[in-house]
Formats: sequence, structure tokens, C-alpha cells
Amino acid sequence: MPEGDTIHRAAVNLGAALVGRTIVRSDFRVPRLATSDLAGEPIDEVLSVGKHLLMRCGRWTIHSHAGMDGLWHILRPGERAPVAAHTIRVVLEAEGGDGPRVQVVGSSLPVLELLPRERDGEAVAHLGPDLLAPTWGDADAAEAARRLRATGAPVGVALLDQTAMAGVGNVYRGELCFLRGVHPATPIERVEVEPLVALARRLLVANRDRTERTFTGDARRGRRTWVYGRGGQPCLRCGTRIRDAQLGLEDGMLRQVQWCPRCQPEP
Repeated sequence: MPEGDTIHRAAVNLGAALVGRTIVRSDFRVPRLATSDLAGEPIDEVLSVGKHLLMRCGRWTIHSHAGMDGLWHILRPGERAPVAAHTIRVVLEAEGGDGPRVQVVGSSLPVLELLPRERDGEAVAHLGPDLLAPTWGDADAAEAARRLRATGAPVGVALLDQTAMAGVGNVYRGELCFLRGVHPATPIERVEVEPLVALARRLLVANRDRTERTFTGDARRGRRTWVYGRGGQPCLRCGTRIRDAQLGLEDGMLRQVQWCPRCQPEP
């Protein structure tokens, strides 16, 4: 599931493959961008902001959000994207710099737009502090804590609010609640928010360069998470059966959440 660490890693990999090259072909497969042509535009920078990715190309910025299933693929000559053709939303080919021509493909991206570069900040202006921002500091941590409290929501809902703190998704939400010993339905005003923010930052930083996340320190399959994806299994800490249920969000959507009834007693 693409969360802040996954998008950060995608930005790093795309930047390594593309920055310094020039686009020679662009193929946008969404109706509103079908006639857009970025050929001749240099690729200057690729960066992540929370779960958003910004690819700055000369006068333009390609802004994408991965949603639940979106991915970016870097292909070498002769390679084909490992996804169904109908899921492809954009194809870019670039050359220059060192090495052969490079092709990148964006698939299953629910958000894909082309913005004037000088206005690309508007696409992420609504977000709270980015947990993986290279400039993260005490002021960002304090602002994230303030915004989380201001949601007035259960902690399991507040952590998914990207306008409070950007980068946490369903996996991190469950693991953060477990590690802090709080039930996801606990009102945010009853939670020590500052340590929660600090832990979120540490976990995202620890996982941003890993292809497989681990929250337990154990990289073996089935032992990388404490509660996420482990509904019905014994808690790795106390042996109690992990509970699995749905928690409603303010937008009316439901998200699956797991917790240990012993390590995270209900409020």
C-alpha cells in the first residue's frame, strides 16, 4: 500500500533515472491530458510530499497521487510494464545524460494532472507537515501535534487526516496505535500526541529506503508488522488474538483496522 515511505522511495528512484534528461515522448492516457505534449522539456526534479509526487519538467509539473494501487515503473530498453495496458495512465520517454533512453510508466493513478510549475505548490498546500520532509524540525512536529488535536477525532481517524500530518496511511496507523498502546477509537484528546508524532517520523524514516517495511525489526514474512494484516492471529507481544474491524471516517468511508485487545484496551 503506497504511503509516505513508498512515494518517497519512488521519487528517489525516478529522480535517479530521469533528472538531467530531456523528455522525447509523452503519452497521457487520461482524457483531459490526451493532447498534452512534454517533448523537449528537461526533467529537473522529482520529489514527494506526503503521498503526493511532483515531477518538475521545465515549465510544467506532473502531479500524481497513488491512491490504493498506483505505481510508477522504470523500464529499460526492451522491457514492458508489469501491469495491464488498460491501467496505464502516462508513459514518458527521456534521453540524455549517461546511459540509454529511459521509459517510465505510471499505472492506476487516481490523480494525475499537469500543472504550471510556478503553481505546483497549490496541489499540496492543503497538507499538514510532511513527515519525510528533509527540513523537518521542531516547528513541524509542534504543528503536526496541534493539527492532530484540532481534528477532535478518534486517534485512528486523526492519523489518516493528511491535512493534519502527511504521509501516514492505514498500515502506519495500525502500527503506531499498537506501539503507543492506544486503541484506534481512543479520542485524540486522551492521547499523548507529541510522542505519537515523533514515532511516526522515526518509523517512516526507518522504512523509507526499504523495499519491505518492518515495524518489529524482523524482516521475515508474517513478522514485519505487529497488528496490520494479522487479524485473528496471536499478538507477537502477548499472544492475545488480534481483533479486526472497520473504523468509519468523516467522509463516510470505512477502513479496516487491527488491534490487540490486551496491549490496546478499549477506551
